[in-house]
Amino acid sequence: MRTVIITGASDGVGAAASRQIAGAGTRLIVVGRSPEKTRAVAAETGAEYHVADFTRLHDVRRLAAALRQDCDRIDVLANNAGGIFSGPTTTADGFEQTFQVNHLAPYLLTNLLIDMLLDSRAAVVNTSSIGARRFGDIDLDDLNNWQSFTPVKAYGDAKLANILFTRALHARFSDHGLSAVAFHPGNVATNFASDTDSYFRPVYHSPLKVFLISPRAGGARLRHFIDGRPGEAWTSGEYYGSTRRIGRTNRQAYDDGIVQKHWERSAELLGVHW
Repeated sequence: MRTVIITGASDGVGAAASRQIAGAGTRLIVVGRSPEKTRAVAAETGAEYHVADFTRLHDVRRLAAALRQDCDRIDVLANNAGGIFSGPTTTADGFEQTFQVNHLAPYLLTNLLIDMLLDSRAAVVNTSSIGARRFGDIDLDDLNNWQSFTPVKAYGDAKLANILFTRALHARFSDHGLSAVAFHPGNVATNFASDTDSYFRPVYHSPLKVFLISPRAGGARLRHFIDGRPGEAWTSGEYYGSTRRIGRTNRQAYDDGIVQKHWERSAELLGVHW
């Protein structure tokens, strides 16, 4: 039986994918910030669940410890939690909230589970966004965007960070059996941008949302990468703008020097080693 972990599973794309994946042959573990919503998704799908708030890295470390204790193997880690926020807002860990929730938290979780992932020849699926190409412009000397914060830039940089992380995971660990992919789930009608005053909010929280795809459709895209076999359904190290096709993304994602430096500086910020 395969073991699948989905973060950001209390609502939206993560919850929708969980409903579609649940069933015989899968041990599903859902992770969410809201105890009530996460418990409800778990009850509906028959999944196990953990509550973790990625604005607190203590929660990430506690989550990793619990998963290590409870799981004999991990076949898929879907780093799906994220969002866009007003700010800049400093977390208790001293990082900007958008950067921490979207990048540092999944980076840390993956690091803390890496030996299990390697032993299982697992897949790491990172939910990114087309926003990486449109709005991302990472400054390696200001990863938190303290000097140039806007909600849209911070989000674009964080989603670009997901792609850089994917490429670095592939470069470092593909020879050891680990696969990694990043993808855009589509413009999905969820609670996205509810915590920000960015210009995304009117799109996602007004009659304009009729032009967005449903959470079910976004969940199906996530499911495709969870269920698909690396090397057949998708290619490790790549970013997919649609379910079936490798997409073009931000030019920084194709610079191996930036990929490597971003990996190293993220590790330094968190005080971790690989």
